[in-house]
Amino acid sequence: MSDHIRRIAVIGSSRIPFCRSNTIYSEKTNLDMLSAVIQGVVDRYGLDGEQLDEVIAGAVTSHSKDWNLAREALLSSGLSPLTPGITLQQACGTSLQSALMIGAKIASGQIDCGIAAGTDTTSDAPIAFGRKFSQRLVKMGAARTGKQRLAAFKGFNPAELKPMLPANGEPRTGMSMGQHCERMAREWEITREAQDQLAMESHQKASAAYDAGLFDDLVTPWGGVSRDNNIKPDSNMEKLGSLRTVFSKDAGATLTAGNSTPLTDGAAAVLLASEQWAKAHKLPVQAYITASRTSAVDFVNDEGLLMAPTVAVSEMLQRAGLTLQDFDYYEIHEAFAAQVLCTLAAWESEDYCKDRLGLDGAMGSIDRSKMNIHGSSLAVGHPFAATGARIVGNLAQILEKAGKGRGLISICTAGGMGVAAIMERD
Repeated sequence: MSDHIRRIAVIGSSRIPFCRSNTIYSEKTNLDMLSAVIQGVVDRYGLDGEQLDEVIAGAVTSHSKDWNLAREALLSSGLSPLTPGITLQQACGTSLQSALMIGAKIASGQIDCGIAAGTDTTSDAPIAFGRKFSQRLVKMGAARTGKQRLAAFKGFNPAELKPMLPANGEPRTGMSMGQHCERMAREWEITREAQDQLAMESHQKASAAYDAGLFDDLVTPWGGVSRDNNIKPDSNMEKLGSLRTVFSKDAGATLTAGNSTPLTDGAAAVLLASEQWAKAHKLPVQAYITASRTSAVDFVNDEGLLMAPTVAVSEMLQRAGLTLQDFDYYEIHEAFAAQVLCTLAAWESEDYCKDRLGLDGAMGSIDRSKMNIHGSSLAVGHPFAATGARIVGNLAQILEKAGKGRGLISICTAGGMGVAAIMERD
């Protein structure tokens, strides 16, 4: 343990292109993709055979065979097999939380380096049988005689073979994330036009970033593809406005496939270290993680499911002694355009900031030209557990190219949670 707090250095990152589910990566698994991004970090930073202190990674949609996912993925890479792997899951905040956990250990001197990563695929979603039939299979597996095996199927009904398909919904409410966000949009009076405008801008900015080569050092071609396949350079308000709503069909509905993130397959990883380790390995530092906060809301009792980032950011800024305007860049995860706009509206609301956040007044507005300057999840896609590492890597590169600055990260997650962080370069 160190007797002083050490700086948490972001060395760099690697991700594979993100692809809409059931397209290019339809035959790939979480293990395939996670191994690929860890190998991408190994190749990019000359870590072949290197023993790192930790790899923390996870997936939201995973099979029971993936219980040791982080360890198995690093064993499939060029890292030393003496590197331990820890599997973590916090919905869409998984890989950002992984980075924060590694960072805290670096800061305290427990470790010197680590890789935080996340992967997700809904193309390879686990499909299970109902509990009754599953119990029959367990009993049959434990049986020692033919008679016992037959007894396990006594009273069997073919209806038991109906599979339990994965559900993208909250167990506590039975509602999907999109349905929850539709309610948020109505509460905050977020218009369809504003949502479509944000989505269009995200696609245009991401396309321009690719064309300018800004993703060349972030995205490693893999699986026969070199760029995210959800980006639509020709996105416009007319096309977006023609799409039907998907989470509600009534007249007040506003969320469509165009202003919501698509189901996406992909993975991302980021290398973190102490300054001493970076110097010893002759690796330049892109930026530093300087603060973080994880918060939650009571969505079961009618708080907006995806409003927790408003709380996490507020609490983080109070601890850091900063205001919402003290940033050069804002990376706000675009789970839905409506979620981003609800968050911004909440920070601008004096009533919300006083009543819910306990502040003296509104946090205020941000300069929208500084938000998601290379596009975000609406354009590039959102493989749940991979998004945090993508954003950390993206913001670190932005800060490195700028030479100095401060950036804010805000990510909403299922389960009514939010994860926030601050990154800086001086």
